[in-house]
This record gives sequence, structure tokens and C-alpha cells, in this order.
Amino acid sequence: MTLGPSDLSVSPLSLGGNVFGWTADEAQSFAVLDAYAATGGNFVDTADVYSAWAPGNSGGESETVIGNWLRSRGNREQIVIATKAGMAPGLDNLRRDTVRRAVDGSLRRLGVERIDLFYTHRDDPDTPVEEIVTTLDELVREGKVREVAASNIGAERLAASLEFAAREGLARYVAVQPHYNLVSRDTYEGPLAETAAAHGLSAVPYYALASGFLTGKYRPGAQVDSARAQGAGRYLDEPRGLRVLAALDEVAAAHGVEVATAALAWLASRPTVAAPLASARTVEQLPPLLAALTLRLTEAELKLLDGASD
Repeated sequence: MTLGPSDLSVSPLSLGGNVFGWTADEAQSFAVLDAYAATGGNFVDTADVYSAWAPGNSGGESETVIGNWLRSRGNREQIVIATKAGMAPGLDNLRRDTVRRAVDGSLRRLGVERIDLFYTHRDDPDTPVEEIVTTLDELVREGKVREVAASNIGAERLAASLEFAAREGLARYVAVQPHYNLVSRDTYEGPLAETAAAHGLSAVPYYALASGFLTGKYRPGAQVDSARAQGAGRYLDEPRGLRVLAALDEVAAAHGVEVATAALAWLASRPTVAAPLASARTVEQLPPLLAALTLRLTEAELKLLDGASD
């Protein structure tokens, strides 16, 4: 699958690296990466801030793990590496000097000469789009970055960035990475998705499984030992969350698959979505994610899920 107007050929499921160096140590991370690559997966996502929130970490741990894996496996040319800047401690803006320092740090930790897909991790309204786009174009021209994209950006700023890039002949965004899943649709659907579609951009949604809620393991009264339990559990307090689980149970049972598989298949069916982003802490968590690549939901099933999540 080609990502937006770029020539990047990516797998239709992107493997999230936020757990690497956090809830998955290096050995576990290598096992997950090996298993993903063994199925033909090639699209690995990380960020310079992963996982600065964990005790004892300062950010860059995920990139370091991925870089070590690439070197140990000798497969750099087979893997599309996406990383981001703009949220790491001390590098939490999109000013020119900040972005350039962030890119150099990511290149060093990943051990690569060029980042395949470089995201601005979140918009920085204090920095003009002209400065951001010009900086990104410099990085592309210098060969440090192959393609650029934007995460956590609004429709207005996205459109302004794309229009400035087109007008000045600069590198343009090829993808967006929004917060988007069956229980969180409002952020992306509407003006942002319409802007992406109008300009031919692909979407690579994060929190595709709502911090694990859409795996189906979080149920009323269930106790789940996970670093994400609090974030996932909040959806149980929303009527929509329970409706979505009931609909997913029905769809998953009809196909003999896990709830997570059905949830990712719904997301993959949405307009502009090229590759939902999901992470796995263990090899055992990968199969239901990968199964979504071949699951095609019927129109009736898509309508059922749409209705439950409205």
C-alpha cells in the first residue's frame, strides 16, 4: 500500500513502538518486531518522547531499541521507520532549531542515515506554519528525512501547511496521524478527514484499540493488570463504550475472530485510513492484530458498528 502521494510502500498495519523500552524490555521488543517482520510487516512507528513518562526513562528509549534491532537483524532496507518530534522534554515545540536537534537525536538513536516518515508529533500554534514547513523541507533536501507528516493537527492548520508547501514548491505532508477508533471518532471525522481526503493524504490512526479497550478484555467488574488499564477502563463509564463492545462481540463471533481483529477491520475500512497503528507488548498479542489485514466486514456489520459508535 502506498502512503498518500509518497512512494512509501507500507504494510496495512503499522506496529506501534511506544511499548518498547517501557512495558516491553529489549528482548521482548525484539521478539515482537521479529514476529511482525516475519509476516511481511514493514511499517514501524515510534517517537523521540517514547517513553519519557516511565520512571527512570528520559525519552528515546523506543528509538534506541528499534535501532538496536535494525542493526542486529541487518534489515534496514526492508523496514519503513516513522518517528516524531515536538513532545519530548526540552524539545516540545516546532521551532526550526528544536526540530533540527530532535531529528539529529532520532537519527543517532535509530542508527540510520534517513528517517522514512517524519511526523510533527503535535501542532505548535506558537510557530507559524511557514517556519514548520520550511524546516521540514530543509530536512528532506538534506536527505535526513524522506517524507513528512503531521500528527495531532487541526484541519485549518493542516490546510494552511499544505497550501503553503504547494505555493512555495516545498515538501508537503503525505499523511496524518489522528486519534481515531470506534469510541473516539469526533477528532478525525469531519473537517480533518475531509481535508486529508481533498489533498490525497493517508491516515495512520493512533489509539486504534483505545488503549486496549477495543481488545474486549476490559469489561464491567473485570480487573486487568496493565499499565493502560486506567485509560482503557474509562470507556466503560460511557454508554457508547458498552454498545460498541456488544456490537464487536456480535461481529467477532460471526467471523470466529477476536474483538480486536473486528475493531481494527472497521478502522481499516474507513475513508483515507491506510494503516491503523497498534502495539503489542508480547508476541502472543500480535495474531489478532495481524488477522485484521484479511478480515473484510459486510456492509451490515459496518453499519452495526457505525450505529453503536455514533
